[in-house]
Amino acid sequence: MKYLLLIYSSPATWQALPGEQREEMAREHAALVNELIASGEYLGGNALADALHARVVRIRDGARSVTDGPYAEVKEQLAGYDLVDCDSVERATEIAARLPEARLFAVEVRPVMELNGMEM
Repeated sequence: MKYLLLIYSSPATWQALPGEQREEMAREHAALVNELIASGEYLGGNALADALHARVVRIRDGARSVTDGPYAEVKEQLAGYDLVDCDSVERATEIAARLPEARLFAVEVRPVMELNGMEM
């Protein structure tokens, strides 16, 4: 089953970390990704650009509304994701717990729905 590991962080907290700590977390994350590639469980992932560059699009009654970024009061923002294919939610949770970002922020584990019969 596929699971999306959604990595949330606080940009202010991340920037306040010493550079060496940010670099160490990046190395730990890369090492885990390499381990998951070797096991065949890693399907992909990316860091996301600063939420200041995000847009939210809504269509209501046929009218398009576009707003910039997330709500201002949001402290933690979606910062990136990893997509894994593993045997159980327990295994996906184990992988999420090994992400260094989980020690400071939050990692959400979400099953990916299979849309049978839908051409993509």
